[in-house]
Amino acid sequence: MKLELPKKWIRNLKTLDVAFQPIVNIHTGKIFAVEALLRNYKEVGFNSIFELFDEVYEDNLLYSFDLKLRKKALKKLTDVVDYENIKLFYNLDNRLLEMPNFKHGNTGKLLKQYGISKNSICFEISERHEISNSSRMQEVLEHYKSEDFCIAIDDFGVGYSGYKLLYESRPDIIKIDRFFLSDIQKDVKKKLMARSITHLAVQLGIKVIAEGIESKEELLTCRDIGCHFVQGYFIQRPTLEASEILSEYPHILDILSSEKRATESSCKIEAFIDKKPPFTINTEMRSVVEYFQKNPQAETVIIVNSHNEPVGILQENKIKEFIYSPYGRSLLTNNGAKKSKLINLIEACGITEINCNISTIIELFSNNSESIGIILTNNSKYYGFLSARAIISIMNEQNIIHAREQNPLTKLPGNSMIEKLMAEIIESEKTYILCYFDLDNFKAFNDVYGFRNGDRAIILFADILRKNLSLEFFKGHIGGDDFFVAVEADDENEEKYIKTLSKIVKKFEYDARELYSKEDKENGYIISTDRDGNKKKFPLLCVSASLLIVRNGTNKRSADSINTILSIQKKVAKQDSSHISISCLL
Repeated sequence: MKLELPKKWIRNLKTLDVAFQPIVNIHTGKIFAVEALLRNYKEVGFNSIFELFDEVYEDNLLYSFDLKLRKKALKKLTDVVDYENIKLFYNLDNRLLEMPNFKHGNTGKLLKQYGISKNSICFEISERHEISNSSRMQEVLEHYKSEDFCIAIDDFGVGYSGYKLLYESRPDIIKIDRFFLSDIQKDVKKKLMARSITHLAVQLGIKVIAEGIESKEELLTCRDIGCHFVQGYFIQRPTLEASEILSEYPHILDILSSEKRATESSCKIEAFIDKKPPFTINTEMRSVVEYFQKNPQAETVIIVNSHNEPVGILQENKIKEFIYSPYGRSLLTNNGAKKSKLINLIEACGITEINCNISTIIELFSNNSESIGIILTNNSKYYGFLSARAIISIMNEQNIIHAREQNPLTKLPGNSMIEKLMAEIIESEKTYILCYFDLDNFKAFNDVYGFRNGDRAIILFADILRKNLSLEFFKGHIGGDDFFVAVEADDENEEKYIKTLSKIVKKFEYDARELYSKEDKENGYIISTDRDGNKKKFPLLCVSASLLIVRNGTNKRSADSINTILSIQKKVAKQDSSHISISCLL
């Protein structure tokens, strides 16, 4: 079939242009890929890209037109600095296979023309729009996967196929739709859903791009839930100038370097990493078998592509099943079948960056009962392997550290963790709400009802903090009847957080009544001795809250000033009928 286009569309192609938007490593700020985005469609008479492609489709020219656009994008890619080491994300129309002139091999010819590796292109398919033929998207996926192209699903989570596509096609990459990531740091439901999508994808060996990121807070939250890459206006807006695409983005590097957590995990897990050399996807089966024979202690090998990017693992027990079957032995001696058989034996494995925080690595592993480990990368390149045994050892160490740093009675973080958080808050430029809680009349209750019931009162308050404060809140136990809570805030949620903390005061006062006898509850007081040995009436247990709002940009963030204000306010709160005192550090 001919690939020529009518003069109308040739003229349109001269006006149409391709803009690039970078996709960067979320842990390093280094370029991973660029997405090709069509521009100047309004200049040729269309209100949207979709409208343009609909007309090309109706003219039965979609495949011919798309090939010309691919050529334009590939040619422009060669103007990007170090283009050989980055990927080009190119969006496909799901209707391509319907075209009468569609055939295999044309993309390969274009890649050869510009000296670009097959591993450098990733075809992106959107699941946002319902299509008349429900299997068409699956067909497009299968076609390009069968030709060993990288495949990405765009707008994941808002379409019609969703998890079914993950199950049936297992793309190489998914892009989480902007809907789930907009202000994710403020929305617990979005964070839980995005974390669920990310962890499921990682366990299937699929990499995750956080799409449409527009703020520092969104970027850091996506990093913390386990996303591998990030794209959006916060990184760089789409540009028509290939020279404006950078190899790394300084403002992202500055943010990551200012976050201490970005480097802590790599130091702590380094001793557990197995840096076994990987095998490439094109390795002959005979070589893999020989490796396992010479290394009987080896249970797995890592498989990478020509760019040293992990694609999965090969387990020794799978090789055994293979070589012990007559079919497998014949394939072993059949040179033409070695590559395809190796691909068929590769299994998915969780992949994450060496800079990823330890808690995310542990969570990724723990959520998959069949996981044999996690592959680690450094700027998307293979770095090493954490086996199940290694991760369990890390978990045990973490549990020991956590147990050592938590209060033994309430199991809440203790003083060392509170001090670490305070150091971060002092160095930060963000707004925080800090709250010091102190139980009132606790000594009198302890004297009358005994230490065991005193412990019950402390545990009751700790449980109230856990059940009524969401994950955003840090909840610590200083010791005795003193507690500390902190939460990052902004103009939108500050008032809500203050009301939430205020409710803790009322909740404890109400629930603590159940710790008293019927007579004492009816009286509303107990009789005990004060610090001078005099008998007097003491009100029932309640709690005072000293709240301090530390504004962003303040230059008075010191431990001494914060502690002094909280301490003074505590006395004020005890005298106030509401048992709450609030001030602001500007």
